[in-house]
Amino acid sequence: MPNATDTPAGSAPQNNDAHLCTPARKLHPAVDRALDYYLKPDIPVTAATRTPRTIFVVAPDVDNETLLAHACESLASASVMASEFAGMLDGANRNAMLALQQVIMLSELAVNRVLDNRA
Repeated sequence: MPNATDTPAGSAPQNNDAHLCTPARKLHPAVDRALDYYLKPDIPVTAATRTPRTIFVVAPDVDNETLLAHACESLASASVMASEFAGMLDGANRNAMLALQQVIMLSELAVNRVLDNRA
């Protein structure tokens, strides 16, 4: 009894591998890239692989107290600016700016407390 998988004599076996034909071979790298983009999870960026840029970088040798003092002064300035800007506004915009000023002020108080606790 002949096997169902045997090919008849004189006929060439058919190639059922669609991915091996010439046009599909050209698409194979593109398909791989698309599948990798959508299906492979992103590799998390760790501190070791992240290199800071030279713009807006805090010097690594600055101590915590200096950083906290600078943050406190910046928050105090932002609070004053928000308060003055709120004086120029009316209605809901004024209320929103005063709420923002209050958040800035509370942040300034928290930084001041940290500074006091360090002393």
